[in-house]
Amino acid sequence: MLIVTGSIRARPDTIDQVLALSLEHVHRSRQEPGCLLHSVHRDAEDPLRVVFLEHWEDADALRSHFGVPASGAFVNEASALAAAPPEMAIYDAQPASL
Repeated sequence: MLIVTGSIRARPDTIDQVLALSLEHVHRSRQEPGCLLHSVHRDAEDPLRVVFLEHWEDADALRSHFGVPASGAFVNEASALAAAPPEMAIYDAQPASL
């Protein structure tokens, strides 16, 4: 499983647009093959920061997600509304048995 974390820090005048775009993106992405989780959250300490958490079955599913035209459009539109470049990290994870 791959875990993706990401964030966008909106400008004060664009936070509502960033949230709306983010919700559209998350709802669409959840329907893609291999998507196990796709969520968006507002940072409790920085209300202008929107945080994403994604779980994907494998690298092929994530590559397909990145290849969806609507995903690229989301990144471009959200980046244009951001105060700084978006951040993203990808982790290869396996369930832990404690």
